[in-house]
Amino acid sequence: MTTMPSGFDPLRLTVFANAVAMIAEEMGSVLERGALSPNIRERRDASCALFDAQGQMIAQAAHIPVHLGAMPEAVRAVRARSPGPGDVFLLNDPNHGGSHLPDLTMVEVIASEGVTVGYAAVRAHHADVGGMSPGSMPRGATELVQEGLIVPPVRIATGDAWNDDVLSLVLANVRTPEERLGDLRAQRAACAAGREGWLRLRERDTPELVDAASVALLDYTERCVRARLETLGGRSGTAADALEGDGVSEDDVPVCVRLTVANGTLEVDFTGTSPMVAGNVNAPLAVARAAAVFVLRTLMPDDLPTNDGIARAIRLIAPEGSAVNARWPAAVAAGNVEMSQRVTDTLFAAFASAGVEVPAQGQGTMNNVTFGGRGWTFYETLGGGQGASARGPGPSAVHVGMSNTRNTPIESLEHAYPLRIDEYALRAGSGGGGTHGGGDGVVRRYRALEACTVTLVTERRRHAPRGAAGGGDGATGQNLLNGTPIPAKCRLELKAGDVVSVLTPGGGGWGRR
Repeated sequence: MTTMPSGFDPLRLTVFANAVAMIAEEMGSVLERGALSPNIRERRDASCALFDAQGQMIAQAAHIPVHLGAMPEAVRAVRARSPGPGDVFLLNDPNHGGSHLPDLTMVEVIASEGVTVGYAAVRAHHADVGGMSPGSMPRGATELVQEGLIVPPVRIATGDAWNDDVLSLVLANVRTPEERLGDLRAQRAACAAGREGWLRLRERDTPELVDAASVALLDYTERCVRARLETLGGRSGTAADALEGDGVSEDDVPVCVRLTVANGTLEVDFTGTSPMVAGNVNAPLAVARAAAVFVLRTLMPDDLPTNDGIARAIRLIAPEGSAVNARWPAAVAAGNVEMSQRVTDTLFAAFASAGVEVPAQGQGTMNNVTFGGRGWTFYETLGGGQGASARGPGPSAVHVGMSNTRNTPIESLEHAYPLRIDEYALRAGSGGGGTHGGGDGVVRRYRALEACTVTLVTERRRHAPRGAAGGGDGATGQNLLNGTPIPAKCRLELKAGDVVSVLTPGGGGWGRR
């Protein structure tokens, strides 16, 4: 059993860990209740976390893995701007703490008696931040400026007072300013909830105890992770996979991983991965780090506190200018959603080659669907099949890997937008066979009620999710317009009555029948 620091027995540290985790969960509840867009309010495509005065993530809510693993970079970027007590920053620049432009991150500096004591951070995917295509997930973008408004870390508020100049600039560059304003206000309220919760905890338990407990919690998580890695010491594994084109070319984009476990540290080497590509499947390094944190977290017990202690046990090697460590002005809109998924799949495959038991591959895509017309934009991702494992079959119709959102309820979608859902059902038989079958994907058919644009950014349409231990592969996904196949990544102009169908992939099966 891991030894606790002096003064922190397991019970006291567990109580503290749950207290800070619940502050982050409460932030998420405030955000969801206050947001206007279905993407945040219903799908919960957002994440909340709490950081100490040194910018270390102390706790996160059980939200989106690709957000949470990358948010420490956002707080570091804010700290580099010499923030003052009570300052609230907004950012989305992938080169300065962001992941992709639709993910607007708000960070509040929490202060007590004029001294910074922590940070509250909320990252939310906004349904539009400008750019060349409604929904800001453009197919064919070749540089960052085409994807939307770029926001470096800027002060958008101090205390309860908004910086109206910055707010006006942001709202002037989006297609749906009223909805964006409502979502930003909800983010502001969520940050305030984090601030109040953190200050109340410090008042109840004393600042000295909270600061000491924060250090102890991070150290405890790190020791647990390193202890688990020690059991895998000396193992190494390699794997390769690929994205199915970059939105400009149909050529595969290779992703290569070599991992080595030694001295309680996981080294992840992306050497051999494709250089930056013309299209927007590139990702900043923070996204690759988020995938590594997520995969390592899945090897740990469920009750381990999730914080920056996990990242301390990871060493990344990612050549600068590669597709997983993109530099300005690379387009990255699909990197956050699709490259993150492929990195996750490849990391799991590398662990499997090192003799670590992992599930078969899940759908491996977020199935990004964006509609937009005059005065409205709609964005969602779709679930599919999860891979089966030695423990049992894979679940159906779920988000897998780096996504953890819900679906958009049909009633909410049809009430808010000129769209109708003709069918939403399980895609029966799409999971791979085996001793334990992979989960099934879904079928979702959208009927346009007026002329609009649709943009699809999807994967696993050519390369099926792989089975494990002799299990069958899951079915590849398929996109259709009025029954005719269309590309995995495309932008199309629709007329009233057109039907876009998305059939998501199934998960791989495990074991021979």
